[in-house]
Amino acid sequence: MSIVVRDVREHELDSVLALNNAAGPAILPLDAARLRHFFDTAEYFRVAERDGAIAGFLIGVGSHTNHDSSNFRWFCERYPDFFYIDRIVVASRRRGGGVGRAFYADAQSYAELRYPQMACEVFLEGTNDPALLFHGSFGFHEVGQHVMEEADVRAAMLMKPLCSYAWVRETYGDALPQAPWITRPRNAVAAQRLTGTAL
Repeated sequence: MSIVVRDVREHELDSVLALNNAAGPAILPLDAARLRHFFDTAEYFRVAERDGAIAGFLIGVGSHTNHDSSNFRWFCERYPDFFYIDRIVVASRRRGGGVGRAFYADAQSYAELRYPQMACEVFLEGTNDPALLFHGSFGFHEVGQHVMEEADVRAAMLMKPLCSYAWVRETYGDALPQAPWITRPRNAVAAQRLTGTAL
């Protein structure tokens, strides 16, 4: 069956939390309060559904967000405007089946209308070559490394330029067309970002 990527629903947060905390050492654990904070504030919080079940989720925020991750701050100190993927989790039984690529295609489709770059990190502890290869094949490149003080884990800091952004800004500015395929921000914080209002 096909993969459907859509906004998370509030009643699905327990399932998302369980999925996150079963993901293993490549993903930092969450508690219910932190996940609720993401639900209330994240510009992009979507799940992938396959065969009627949640197969994964992706959370992303813009660079003008007040986000407390030290990896996010590392990017903010070096780049003025970007879309940051805080975490992507795919259920173990769904890995290698296209869910990650579906998420990144959807996130890029959202981000390239609003940001010049996408940023994320991959932990370098253990064997994480598949994750590095996945990101490299999707156009990300390493721009540095950072040791997270909150987790004492070294991460490869990755960026991907979004080639369509310049054309979109020159053509439409802040007034994106009202078309169904243009994903709208989930919340008022993101809506302010799109109007050019500083946060």
